Amino acid sequence: MSKFTMKPFFTGLFLLALTGGVAGSSLAQTPTNGPQSGEVIFEVLASEIALQRGEAGLAYNTYMEMARQYKDPRLAQRAMEIAIAGGSPDLALQAAKTWDELSPASQTKPKEVLITLLVLSNRWSDAVKPAITLLSQQTPAQQENTLLQLQALLAKAKDETEALRAFYEIASTVKIAPKDQGLLYTYAMSAEKSGRLDVMEKTLREILRKNPNDANSLNALGYSLADRNIKLPEAFALISKAHQLSPKDSFILDSLGWVNFRLGKNAIALEQLQQAFAMKPEADIAAHTGEVLWVMNRKPEAEAMWRQGQKLDANNPTLKETLQRLKPDWSSPEQAPNGSWDGRFAVKIIGLTEAQNQGGSGGFSLTQEALKDTLEIRNPVGGSIAKITITPGEATLERDGQIITAIDADTLMQNTLGLPLPARGLSNWLRGEVRPGSEASVERNPKGQVSKISQDGWDLVYSWSKNNRLDKLTMTRSSNIGSIDIRLVFDHPND
Repeated sequence: MSKFTMKPFFTGLFLLALTGGVAGSSLAQTPTNGPQSGEVIFEVLASEIALQRGEAGLAYNTYMEMARQYKDPRLAQRAMEIAIAGGSPDLALQAAKTWDELSPASQTKPKEVLITLLVLSNRWSDAVKPAITLLSQQTPAQQENTLLQLQALLAKAKDETEALRAFYEIASTVKIAPKDQGLLYTYAMSAEKSGRLDVMEKTLREILRKNPNDANSLNALGYSLADRNIKLPEAFALISKAHQLSPKDSFILDSLGWVNFRLGKNAIALEQLQQAFAMKPEADIAAHTGEVLWVMNRKPEAEAMWRQGQKLDANNPTLKETLQRLKPDWSSPEQAPNGSWDGRFAVKIIGLTEAQNQGGSGGFSLTQEALKDTLEIRNPVGGSIAKITITPGEATLERDGQIITAIDADTLMQNTLGLPLPARGLSNWLRGEVRPGSEASVERNPKGQVSKISQDGWDLVYSWSKNNRLDKLTMTRSSNIGSIDIRLVFDHPND
């Protein structure tokens, strides 16, 4: 198994560096390019006074309105600073976009901040275009620094595959200096995730020409060859050398077990894989160990190992691919099917103080059409409370004739209804599947049915009927307002 590791990264320091330490520096500055009127000065001062009084939302909105009216990027920058200080990443991102749009093309600082906020919000694909534009304006030394900053941010990505694919698309537009072998290794791993195995192999061989004892590159190249079941003698030699250099590395030991399995040496492969899993339990290693057991016709042991793997990370690509081939009844379909659910809910919140306790009940309907989910929430007598439509990258909520849009459905629910209710990925959960794109843990009952999923801070406990339909679902989590308990009872589950 090839491993991908990053250096520690301090987001606050990076943001401070990107903004040049400007937080608060534009305080009460009057725009020089806009109208020099007493009205403008009054609006700026009024916004700062509102901020001092704790009315950050009012200050933010005023600055954004003035930025659009006077086309002054510094006003949008100030709005972004307020949003960052207030812990509102969505608003900060909106302001950063406006700051970049209003700034001259020659100014790179707004784009640097925008890219950083996008990737910290796990919107790597949206960061590709501005990042490529930024690189085209930079010197080779500046390009290297930008790629190193993005490399560090990869460690924070919830979906490593999406992030690495975006990184490859960005990094492919410039030439990476051969001296920076850590960056070259990351580039090779990103090429592999993008399906460019030729680029990955060429880059890893380039690293090994410079440093033939680079254990990570030896292992990555050998594992790639073994996984594709090609050049197995070379793969074995590469991985064996890596193992000699780092005998206590569980990832390299996993690769050694895997190449021995490809060579037909099942007994020694199983011993090495079991040892690797004992050293560091990982879903990838569980997938490999289970497959060797399966081929050796020790299927109950294989299933037990895969169960452990799903508890560790049910969204692991290697584990998912293995289960699709060998245990398809545990796998999710590649494309989201259509479906509908109708039922009742009860919400109970135990607040940090007795006065914060809340509760409520009502009905709901959820309709799924491919990549679009429509969730309708009703009060106990059937009246509509809200309608939420969720598509990739956007969520809209209709309530009392108003339509509100946000990037994230759960954030939209929290900000609009005042309750941290789950909406993103709900259709996956109601099918007994994990939501793609974030780490998840799955537990199964003796029948192989999903009995528990832990994902996005929620613990979901399932009750199934005799005909394999979902009867009840209990969802619990802890939040900054206390503990939340949601119970769903279904009238017509997934008809």
